[in-house]
Amino acid sequence: MAGYDDSMGRPPLGVKTTVVRLPEGLAERIDDLIGPNRRAKFIRDIVEREVKRLESERDTGKR
Repeated sequence: MAGYDDSMGRPPLGVKTTVVRLPEGLAERIDDLIGPNRRAKFIRDIVEREVKRLESERDTGKR
């Protein structure tokens, strides 16, 4: 994700912590697919992609 440093340590300024509640077992399924300690980045990337898609639909009047 642009502007995000994957190294360990404190997140850069401009990143807000948000608690997301996942259905039972979903976190483990994600970890199985992408590996340990990569869940947050995976979720950030998917949310960013979906927001861009929805904005694009809105801007082109697809909805």
